[in-house]
Amino acid sequence: MTHSQTLELTVRHPAEGVAVLTVAGEIDVDSAPALRSKALQLIREGRPHLVLDLAPVEFCDSSGLNTMIGILRYAKDRHGSLCLAAAPSHVTRLLDITGVGVLMPVVPTTAEALTRIVMPGGTP
Repeated sequence: MTHSQTLELTVRHPAEGVAVLTVAGEIDVDSAPALRSKALQLIREGRPHLVLDLAPVEFCDSSGLNTMIGILRYAKDRHGSLCLAAAPSHVTRLLDITGVGVLMPVVPTTAEALTRIVMPGGTP
């Protein structure tokens, strides 16, 4: 199987300490480092609560899963969080089969993900 779609990353900042990173294309061994780099950069810049909007993701392999786990650990080490939003069925299936889905919340929409974020001093 040949994958030709490149990864596109778009960022928005809906609140202080929060970033929504929209991921479009394919998350594989070639593109996962770019996702990891951008996500960790956002966290280092003071946005420890990260939402990955996965709606436009066309493909995700084990490299993508490992990247999401790494992002989650990095965020948690900095008192942040990671939530996955609008994951396509092929991604949620991969998360479920591997058990990775129990590590991080997967919600239907970015708006719902934003309501789940626990801000410092806030309540869950």
